[in-house]
Amino acid sequence: MHRGKERLFLEFEYNTELIALVRQIDGAAWSQTRKAWHIPDTKEACEQLLLLFPEADQVKLPAQPIENKIKTEKAETAKPGKPLQAGVEIWVIGKHIQIKLPKNEADIQFLQTFRYVRWNRAEYHWEVPNYGNNLQLLENYFNTRITDLDFRKEPAPKPAPVYNEPVIVTELAPLSAENRLELNRFANWMEQKRYSPSSIETYVQAIAVFLRFISPKTSAEATNEDMQRYVYQYMIPRRLSYSYQNQAVNAAKLFFRQIKGSVLSIEQLERPRREHKLPNVLSKEEVRTILNALQNQKHRTMLSLIYACGLRRSELLNLKPTHVDSKRHLLLILNAKGKKDRVIPISDKVIGMLREYYKKYHPKEWLFEGQEEGTQYSETSLQKVLKYALEKAYIIKPVTLHWLRHSYATHLLESGTDLRYIQELLGHKSSKTTEIYTHVTEKSLEKIKSPFDDM
Repeated sequence: MHRGKERLFLEFEYNTELIALVRQIDGAAWSQTRKAWHIPDTKEACEQLLLLFPEADQVKLPAQPIENKIKTEKAETAKPGKPLQAGVEIWVIGKHIQIKLPKNEADIQFLQTFRYVRWNRAEYHWEVPNYGNNLQLLENYFNTRITDLDFRKEPAPKPAPVYNEPVIVTELAPLSAENRLELNRFANWMEQKRYSPSSIETYVQAIAVFLRFISPKTSAEATNEDMQRYVYQYMIPRRLSYSYQNQAVNAAKLFFRQIKGSVLSIEQLERPRREHKLPNVLSKEEVRTILNALQNQKHRTMLSLIYACGLRRSELLNLKPTHVDSKRHLLLILNAKGKKDRVIPISDKVIGMLREYYKKYHPKEWLFEGQEEGTQYSETSLQKVLKYALEKAYIIKPVTLHWLRHSYATHLLESGTDLRYIQELLGHKSSKTTEIYTHVTEKSLEKIKSPFDDM
């Protein structure tokens, strides 16, 4: 039974060719919980199975439901004739019978019929009390006499695991013409799905590096083991970040969903363990020092607006003069991260600062233009403005533009603003993203008194 439906589970060693055949069966699916493929318990699915595996001519369609079959196997008067499975080990130690066997649902359900049965997680075997007719039942079920197996002695100690040094890949092969064509199609597909240009560039580059890593394999021949090797032999030796690995998984899931006939199973791609980093926050005095260090009115206005409204870098540079509604005291943010629009309240002080800036610079197309009229201010130049302000303010912290946004949210929370409003102002999709600021607020931390102070 799987999710309320009868299914046929398929047990076999990992083999990419077998997986490709199984996936052709209608309704075939992978169970992450049981680590096995399964198909519908129907006549049509069984016929497809026999057509794909003609050498298994001894297999017959079940004459009775699977549930009744399991009940028959669990009966104490099990019929003899079942051969001992490969990998099954049974031995008696004192008052316990220890059974080690490959994963098999019918065998596990049979063992669970014994009283006081338990699974030993440390040694990976089942344990059944050696009393009554338990030993006889096991001999009947596995159709063998346990004394003949010579497993009544203590099991040999397990050898220590051997860890081989990873093969570090230093050079990557160039992209083939076929891979370049696939990447172009992938980029066009993302563009028509209206992904942002930065997302398209990031995902295409991530897939390009992976395809170069597995060369001379084609994308259709890529497997989940190749992705594991990519992480182990390429990312980890180069100390690439969690976010890079997560982006590679996101890119692979999108890319291989479009590649027909690929043996790579995107359902089995695993993400790295999530990092839980706290936001970097400046004090109000530090923010004031940074802003006052700038004499250039345009530079001071740009950094002030990032802090005053909690803007992202791209949101500031994409502002236009028409986005400032001075009568309603609102700033309109259009097409921000996640294709979302939002409005942010602005004070009289911010409006006055913007009016003085407008009178001096008279921007036409963009609110903050570059040296040439009508051109957008560049991200690199904005970063240089912040770097210059830090030098003038004698602040040695590795401050970035995003620190000003974090400081805006934290200072709002410290002043008593509700977390739900802060979520709307920042444009966060999930409230969990906004909740990280509760860990760095001064007022919440000031209430905590160290026991050292009472000594």
